[in-house]
Amino acid sequence: MRHRLYAVLALVCLLVAPAAAQAARTPTYDVDYLVRFLPGEKAADVTIRVRQGSGSLRTLDLDMPAARYTRIEGDGGVERDGDRVVWDVPDDGGALRYRYEIDRRRRDGGYDARITDDWVIVRGDSLVPSARTRTTRGARSEATLRFELPADWGVDTQWEDIDRTSFRVSNPDRSLARPTGWVIAGELGIRRERLDGTLVSVAAPRGDAMRRNEILAMLNLVLPEMKESFGSLPPKLLIVGAGDPMWRGGLSAPMSLYMHSARPLISENGSSTLVHEVVHVVTRVRGAGRDRWIGEGIADYYGMRLLNQVGMLSDSRYARAIEWMEDRGKDIDSLEGTLAQGALRARAVILFRDLDAEIREATDGERDLDGVVRELMKKGSVRTADVRAAAEAVLGRPARTLDTPLLDY
Repeated sequence: MRHRLYAVLALVCLLVAPAAAQAARTPTYDVDYLVRFLPGEKAADVTIRVRQGSGSLRTLDLDMPAARYTRIEGDGGVERDGDRVVWDVPDDGGALRYRYEIDRRRRDGGYDARITDDWVIVRGDSLVPSARTRTTRGARSEATLRFELPADWGVDTQWEDIDRTSFRVSNPDRSLARPTGWVIAGELGIRRERLDGTLVSVAAPRGDAMRRNEILAMLNLVLPEMKESFGSLPPKLLIVGAGDPMWRGGLSAPMSLYMHSARPLISENGSSTLVHEVVHVVTRVRGAGRDRWIGEGIADYYGMRLLNQVGMLSDSRYARAIEWMEDRGKDIDSLEGTLAQGALRARAVILFRDLDAEIREATDGERDLDGVVRELMKKGSVRTADVRAAAEAVLGRPARTLDTPLLDY
């Protein structure tokens, strides 16, 4: 028996050692993102500091429209070409500095990013925009996000906190870890609770009417059902909000979402902005191109179905909600569109409801739409063909529900 145990341990070591050795050999460089909010300037000063290590960052090519990113300077060569800024990072490291104009209004007049004397809500993706990199072979970043804040301000992000104003940024899928997701800072009121393994943080300006405790109570019921449907939950979920003049809707981002503090947790038609956006956060399924109906239809359908499963939407109210969607989308003859809104979204909900019912009937209740969504989650950005393929993988045959003129475009 002892010899067998030694043999098993030796085999484990042989399997693990190469992976560990490979991880140890991965060349790295350090990136430090420093953000200083300037309420009086309606802006933030950002510094990206690079320290070369066993790997090096050679070039950082950032998407920086001149209307919002100004005062750009840095060590080494810095050149602007239209909306692109290319930074040639010195061999011994250095820093790039710029100013970002935070306040941004949507067409309806509401802000989806704003800074006041007391608080700021902004996307990390905006503070540090998307970038193309050139590195030494195989090099990856180890990144930290830090904030210099006015007195009495706090801050929260989707990232693991190091201390009160610093966060560890990671993105295994990219060589450069960038601080994506929502950021809220200021004089804040925050409620936190660990729900089914996820640290949920609900934050809004101090004194704002954001229903922090009600949101946590609702997610205490919904998140376990969501985990059952989709297989996993993020380690952290940050929910930020504020009242007027912020935009009166909801917007998801990686492991975070924004929701206007006056939005009802359950609307009169049975939908839920909160659950809708959390579905987006957890699944990360989004329709590419003119297939926006996919992500929006899934989020709307589960936004109602999950509430029904946990008893927050009775069977009769759920039935009325589905009837409302059927009536709203009855005149839609194609799901093609770049903006999946209104009647088109309602018709997408009914399509997914029907696909769910077809799968349940064909498998005697053993499977449902959850299996399709899990398949789509593997890709993230999906098209209609992906939905058909995922449904066929679950059913073992093409789905009759998806053989419809609605998808002939």
